Amino acid sequence: MALYILSDTHLSTGVGKPMDIFGSRWKDHDRKIVSNWKDSVTDNDTVIIGGDISWGISLDEAADDLRLIASLPGRKIFLRGNHDYWWNTLSKNRAFLSANDITNIEFLQNNAIERDGFVICGTRGWYSDSTNAPENADYEKIVAREALRLRMSLDASVGMHGERIVIFHFPPLFGDYICRELIDILHEYDIRRCFFGHIHGLYKIPATTVAEGIEFTLCSSDFLNFRPYRIVGS
Repeated sequence: MALYILSDTHLSTGVGKPMDIFGSRWKDHDRKIVSNWKDSVTDNDTVIIGGDISWGISLDEAADDLRLIASLPGRKIFLRGNHDYWWNTLSKNRAFLSANDITNIEFLQNNAIERDGFVICGTRGWYSDSTNAPENADYEKIVAREALRLRMSLDASVGMHGERIVIFHFPPLFGDYICRELIDILHEYDIRRCFFGHIHGLYKIPATTVAEGIEFTLCSSDFLNFRPYRIVGS
């Protein structure tokens, strides 16, 4: 059994949104994901998808993408990204899975999941670059909400066994940006490793940055050449 992560799959089976407008690396990226996934992951493994899963703006539009992911080997854990407009309430998301007889997908939202020697916690986070954030977004309010959700996730991990790791969609630390509210909670719960996505097009930066005693690892699919990244014990 092994644990993998692959963020920002940006699938568009049902809506036809080609990703190669963002560079040649993205050409046929969905086929690369499927091929590399099948080459790496077994039915006994788990893959975390750290947000921006599908371009669909509703569950109906995202349905083919979710079914595609469900058809791939292993169990899957979904975290919401900023482009996951299809994401609905947990009850509606789970009802969709049930209606489609999908039993190998779980949602990471205000909870913790124990898997393969790890305890997986996380929340979406928020933009590290204010120039890209939605206009008139209330940064302080949103970050406070994300901090609460992170704390709820970590609290839910009490009593679980394994190394606690935290998954974000947005990096809580990147370049000169530090989301102090989230970083302080990581220290409070003695988290030593985090994984994030969202960042694209920067292929020569280090995969992992260490700051304040915490490792932050970039797992966007294009950065990983569309191959799931295996998380090994520290």
